[in-house]
Amino acid sequence: MLTIKRCPTILSNYQEGSEGLGCGRNCLGQCCVPGSKLPLYTFKRRLTIAGEKDAVKDAYVEDITLLDAVLVGQWEERMQRGLFRYDVTTCETKVIPGKYGFIAQLNEGRHLKKRPTEFRVDKVLQGFDPSKFNFTKVGQEEVLFRFEESEENKVQYLEKAPVFDSPNVIAINVSPIEYGHVLLVPRVLDCLPQRIDHDSLLLALHLAAEAGNPSFRLGYNSLGAFATINHLHFQAYYLNIPFPIEKAPTKRVPWKSEKGGVNILELLDYPVRGLVFEGGNTVEDLSNVVGNACICLQDNNIPYNFLIANCGKKVFLFPQCYAEKQALGEADQEILDTQVNPAVWEISGHIVLKRKRDFDRASEDYAWKLLAEVSLSEERFKEVKDYILEAATSGEVQTEEVKEADVVEDEVAVYESLKNNHNAPMHMNEGCPLLP
Repeated sequence: MLTIKRCPTILSNYQEGSEGLGCGRNCLGQCCVPGSKLPLYTFKRRLTIAGEKDAVKDAYVEDITLLDAVLVGQWEERMQRGLFRYDVTTCETKVIPGKYGFIAQLNEGRHLKKRPTEFRVDKVLQGFDPSKFNFTKVGQEEVLFRFEESEENKVQYLEKAPVFDSPNVIAINVSPIEYGHVLLVPRVLDCLPQRIDHDSLLLALHLAAEAGNPSFRLGYNSLGAFATINHLHFQAYYLNIPFPIEKAPTKRVPWKSEKGGVNILELLDYPVRGLVFEGGNTVEDLSNVVGNACICLQDNNIPYNFLIANCGKKVFLFPQCYAEKQALGEADQEILDTQVNPAVWEISGHIVLKRKRDFDRASEDYAWKLLAEVSLSEERFKEVKDYILEAATSGEVQTEEVKEADVVEDEVAVYESLKNNHNAPMHMNEGCPLLP
């Protein structure tokens, strides 16, 4: 059994000392939720997601901006009530000069609030353990609202609505990395372990599409890829400049797909090898292909992370091996000393540093070296990519001839729209350090 010791990120104020708790004083458990009243946001089921240019335009449509307004308003209200462990807007942040513009944040106290705990990293699929911390132990004051598909096919927000089933909840992350940092916990009472299924992934894509704001992205970490809570959840926050991963060139990957309209691309010239999924005739087409890929990885015990970007129209998928390297004693000691846990946000290029000296000397070469430790080798990635392509076609082996790769360079219009998007409340400008 391979294990590593690390300080788990505190996502809830009820996380420490929660073992053995029955009711967390108006908690999200079976003892308190059924029959209670929680804020409710309902969305219309989408058949398609707006195109990249349309996504920016649609951010001004009332039905879309309602989610932004509710989420930001409720998040700021929790900040005023003092529910966060620190004020993330005071954390020193800078864009590192270079081709990609890696983003470095100094957050010296984020990992110092709890003693190191041993985590098993050799099993991506593990059963739910009710004795460990999970989101049923979260207090309802940390919940912003429920996120449910409308039975009446309309978008609306209700300040109080009775709960009868297992709700999808949006809750604050009390140790935020950025403004508006929240958790999406699907069907919280079902106590689902941290593994992807098609329904939950589709829900996450709907949240990204409903926000309609390219500055709002969702991320996922599997067990073995720096998820420390084995209760199904996604994370999301606002960042009003492109993630470095969004600037990376790609090449098209030939694969046999008779329907769906989903394109698969491979990242080029980026420190972490990965795949990009985009398009699709419907939201479900994209969800099905990405879901098949994730299920393939977890069934083959391969840790992974993914980022949902571009209002739910694009997904970056990264198989990774850093925790395994740590457990086997093969990780670079200089990188280990930084205590950086390269999960989805770090891999995407937003790196939370825990020591002032690392922040001061951060350069593009430094960021590249740190992230390269995460990546699968070229040979191993090719094997994993073949697994994914086979799974994406529902078991059909790829038969299309590999042709000369089409390289897709930076989509400038998308990045310009992010720079000019004023809907995302942020405390940082591209190219400029943020000093508290």
